Amino acid sequence: MAQLATLPFTKMHGIGNDFVVINCLHDALSEERLPGWSIALNDRRFGIGGDGLILVLPSRSADFRMRMFNPDGTEAEMCGNGIRCFARWVYDAGLTNGRQLTVETLAGVKNLRLDVRNGAFVSVRVDMGEPVLKPKLIPMRVDGDGPVVGQTINVDGKKVEITAVSMGNPHAVLFVADAGAAAVSRLGPLIESHRLFPSRTNVQFVQVLGRNEIKVRTWERGAGETLACGTGACAAVVASVLNRLTARHVTVHLPGGDLSVEWLGDSRVVMTGPAAVAFHGEIALA
Repeated sequence: MAQLATLPFTKMHGIGNDFVVINCLHDALSEERLPGWSIALNDRRFGIGGDGLILVLPSRSADFRMRMFNPDGTEAEMCGNGIRCFARWVYDAGLTNGRQLTVETLAGVKNLRLDVRNGAFVSVRVDMGEPVLKPKLIPMRVDGDGPVVGQTINVDGKKVEITAVSMGNPHAVLFVADAGAAAVSRLGPLIESHRLFPSRTNVQFVQVLGRNEIKVRTWERGAGETLACGTGACAAVVASVLNRLTARHVTVHLPGGDLSVEWLGDSRVVMTGPAAVAFHGEIALA
């Protein structure tokens, strides 16, 4: 019987948002099989289990290139928690001696700053770029070029107010009285696939706790509810500012932990948070 080939991997997470990370710097995986492998590897019963598959790749425009695939096999433009794990993987692998890192993504090149103290990895600060507020670029099917702020849409026969933001990937933000009691599993998939979002959307349920503090639960496009979402945390802060509910520097509490997000005066959003290694392993390729 022929021996199956094995694929080394690292299981990582950013405050509970977990990923299977694969080194593709020297050996590329089969492009046509990537969606199927993402489905299989991210399966929590028959695979490794995760909220996404991350590939570490060479880049011609940055230090490295990141690709991220959702558990349903679709490719995401960007992943905030994933890119912090990516940076941690590169640092742990000894592929960078510096504290500055550039990473190419489908949402453009991102600039990262690593916080390492006495040789110990602490956190990553990610320049997420400017939020996209023009509906056609999010993308969202509405008239006009102005921001979609507190717009009422019909969801399953009920009126829901959303604010739409793209952080390289689309987000619909809802403000709720109690994030813990929000109907995430019911409303999330309905809004994700709403006709107004041609590329589907991520959905954030946001409870404002104060001028500098919010609580967020996330329904991720292609993944379902997750413990954290980095781009979603950034979108939630932008939406909170647009609705005049918070200041521009906010601590975001997610089920898996906290992120610090600031919408700077030059309109760029920066996110700071940890990244952790769960374990290393090898899995047989079918």
